[in-house]
Amino acid sequence: MDVGIRSPLLDFFRRGEVAKDVRLLAARGALAPRAHEQIALLVMLTEDGDPEVRAAAESTMASIPEQSLALFLGRSDVPDALREFFRGRGIEPVPGGDAVDEPLIDAEPADPAVPAEAEEGDEEAARVGAAQRLALLNVADRMKAAMKGTKEERAVLIRDPNKLVSVSVLSSPKLMPSEVEAFAKMGNVSEEILRIIGMSRAWTKNYGVISALTKNPKTPLGVSINFVLRLNEKDLKLIAMDRNLQEPLKLAVRKRLTSGPKG
Repeated sequence: MDVGIRSPLLDFFRRGEVAKDVRLLAARGALAPRAHEQIALLVMLTEDGDPEVRAAAESTMASIPEQSLALFLGRSDVPDALREFFRGRGIEPVPGGDAVDEPLIDAEPADPAVPAEAEEGDEEAARVGAAQRLALLNVADRMKAAMKGTKEERAVLIRDPNKLVSVSVLSSPKLMPSEVEAFAKMGNVSEEILRIIGMSRAWTKNYGVISALTKNPKTPLGVSINFVLRLNEKDLKLIAMDRNLQEPLKLAVRKRLTSGPKG
C-alpha cells in the first residue's frame, strides 16, 4: 500500500530492490532510524511477497505498545494513509504525543562496542580504521552502521558501491549539515546521492551545499542548473571557467553574469 511517506530508503523498498535478508531486518524493526520510516516500512512489509518477511513485520507491529503507536498516529505530520491502516486494526490516533523521531521499537540497541566519534585531528586515522572494520561487514550490517554509526563510518559508507548502503547514510539522524556539504563536494559518490541531496529542501537551504553541488561535475545537470539563480558572483565566475563542468550549466551561468543581479 502507499503509506504516504517518501524517503530515499523507502523508495528502494517500494521499487522491490531490496534483498530478503535486509527486508527481514527491517521487518524486525532493526533498520529504520526514525519512527516515520520504521512504521511505514513495517506497514509496507505486511504485504511483502515473502511469508517470512510478512510474519516478521506483523510480529514486530504487535510488539509495539498500543499507547505509543496511538500517540505516534496522533501527530500532525503522520499521513492519513497510515492512520487509516491502523484504524482498520482497531488503533485510533491519540493527539498530544511528543514529536520525537526515535523508532517506536528498537530491536537492536546501539552496540556499546561501536567506537566514539573521533577527536578533531584524528579523523583521518579514524576513517581508515572505520574503512577496515566496515569492509568485513555484509550489506545489512553496513546499512545499520550507516544509520547508527559514527561520522567516520558515514564518510566511508557514503561512497559504498551498494546504493542501498550509501543512501542509508542520508537517513541517519546523526547526520550534520557540515557532513552533507562535504558529501556534495565529493567526486567519488554516486550521482544518486548528489541528486537526493539536491532534491532536499532542508539541505539546499544551506548555501554551501548548493555551491558544492553546482561545482561538482558529477551532479546531474537537472539538479545543478536549478541553483544558478541562487549563486553569488564569485561562485558564478568560478563555474564559468571550470573546464570540467557541462556546457549547458556554464551557458546558464554566463547568461546570469551578463544579465546581472535581479531586483
